[in-house]
Amino acid sequence: MTLEEKLRAGRFVLTAEVTPPVSADRGDLLAKALPLKDLADAVNVTDGAGARAHLSAVTAAGLLQAADIEPILQLTCRDRNRIALQSDLLAAAALGVRNLLALRGDDPSAGDQPDSKAVFDLDARQLLDTARRLRDAGELPTGRKVGGKPQFFLGAADNPIDPPPGWEPKGLVAKIDAGAQFVQTQFCMDAQVVRRYLARLEDCGLGGKLSFLIGIAPLRSAQSARWMKEKLYGTIIPDAFVTRLDKAADPIAEGRRICLEVIADLTAIPAVAGCHIMAPGNDAAVPEVIAEARATMPRLRAG
Repeated sequence: MTLEEKLRAGRFVLTAEVTPPVSADRGDLLAKALPLKDLADAVNVTDGAGARAHLSAVTAAGLLQAADIEPILQLTCRDRNRIALQSDLLAAAALGVRNLLALRGDDPSAGDQPDSKAVFDLDARQLLDTARRLRDAGELPTGRKVGGKPQFFLGAADNPIDPPPGWEPKGLVAKIDAGAQFVQTQFCMDAQVVRRYLARLEDCGLGGKLSFLIGIAPLRSAQSARWMKEKLYGTIIPDAFVTRLDKAADPIAEGRRICLEVIADLTAIPAVAGCHIMAPGNDAAVPEVIAEARATMPRLRAG
């Protein structure tokens, strides 16, 4: 089953993420991705993460596809105008890549070449709309017909919040209108915040319109958790988890335990479709967490 089929069937999915290497050797990419094969339901391929050059995300997604690892292609608006983005969408479709996560992209000032010029010809919503038009109408925004039949499953990013009174999900509504079918979120390690957030979306009429994959992490240390809270916009990590990491004799093992607890809590929320597990600088922890989750949680054993 594809990721889309699993989500439509009500499976609770676990996705992971790899950053393509700064390498022209496909083996370097596969060394990062193969430990996730047959564990993760799909694997995100980042696109110039941190505003730094890496192996092309489209190429990396194609290499994963060829290795029987279902990719989720992250495509950012930062580096390409609409012509180049349309070409990359066609390239992805020709490689058999179905899953697309449309993103704005980090500003070049955040990277190691801050004098680079950002493009931002389109925003993430417009990129979603372009991909939907390719899939549903078989044409470019100009109306020009394209050959073949792209089969995109369209995703967007989101930041769960503890919604204040009167808050409305206007940005999310716009992404749904543009074609978003699933969402992968920023780190949110608080299941109660997730529960309240999704309840508000339900109240706003968005229930059942998106599959939500909540971003979580096997935390390495209290210091790492504090950095994520301070530096990564929208990250939610409860103070109680930071305290546990501070007191732990083995913070890495404690971080894995916390991650598994959060996965278990999220499986109990009907509106949560899965978890997106990210571990910057701690890649080896992700397959370990997924394997243990599948071994110990009945809802995940089917894979």
